[in-house]
Amino acid sequence: MYYSAACPSPLGMLTLGSDGEHLIGLWLEGQKYFGGAVREALEERDGLPVFDAARDWLARYFAGEKPMPSELPLCPIGGEFRQRVWRLLCQIPYGETTTYGALARALAAQMGRPSMSSQAVGGAVGHNPISIIIPCHRVVGSGGSLTGYAGGIAAKLRLLEHEGVELSRLSVPKRGTAL
Repeated sequence: MYYSAACPSPLGMLTLGSDGEHLIGLWLEGQKYFGGAVREALEERDGLPVFDAARDWLARYFAGEKPMPSELPLCPIGGEFRQRVWRLLCQIPYGETTTYGALARALAAQMGRPSMSSQAVGGAVGHNPISIIIPCHRVVGSGGSLTGYAGGIAAKLRLLEHEGVELSRLSVPKRGTAL
């Protein structure tokens, strides 16, 4: 059984997902891949302790604090490859960005492989079911392109700006799937 609850935020209404004990999802309104790999209907159930903890985490984040993903019981649903990528995302420091290529190199090294596809890593990043907390918004293209955010470029920009990232070195793609 999976549960959901609404959570207001500066980005609009967020939807939290849980298995009753762990946070399995955090989706922005209208987000691509909303619901992710959850194969059952989410039953609305406000008041779960995990939802209270997630709301507190988000309130602190949007107040300018730097809470860590490890403060919450996260349990995103996905295969081992995606899980590895999502764990790497949790290591990106607040206010910093990295590239899909850098993540691919780190994952290849972790797995003892000579290389890893940036596109495969990008697919896993794009399917991150716990937006904001697992900070996929901190990943940009190699040339500073703000590509690949399932919550939309505007939300990605707002999150990066909120964290104090220097936006002048980043660019919005003119076309593509991220728009």
